[in-house]
Amino acid sequence: MISILLLLLLALAFVYINGFHDTSNSIATVVATRALGPRQAIVLATVTNLAGALVGTAVAATIAFDLVDVRFITVHTIIAALLGAIAWDLLTWWWGLPTSSSHALVGGLCGAALASAHNAWSEIIWAAPGGAHWWQGHGVLYKVAI
Repeated sequence: MISILLLLLLALAFVYINGFHDTSNSIATVVATRALGPRQAIVLATVTNLAGALVGTAVAATIAFDLVDVRFITVHTIIAALLGAIAWDLLTWWWGLPTSSSHALVGGLCGAALASAHNAWSEIIWAAPGGAHWWQGHGVLYKVAI
């Protein structure tokens, strides 16, 4: 029960950090060029981020089904993935490096799953040879549709 509460707290923390981390990356150009004012750019980023979250689930499906073997995903694995993503986001934010929170979460999940699988690289689906992968022209939702 405590693990689930910690997971929810970390998920909320990640969403909050994602908001101030990625929004600044997406609005920096339009504010620096004075195409939009800061307030207008933040409103635009808010609306488009919300619309993007509500319109499609392709990224969530890829992370859920096409990234790592689900046999090695536990509550503790997800907690470790969130902690890694939060640490990376805060570090790159502090240094002023433009990085993606989504990529940080993917990296955290791959690293946590790799640790859960006792360093078995074959459990990371993108590293597995053969099969129907996105780079072979099947698209990211190929495994979901089968």
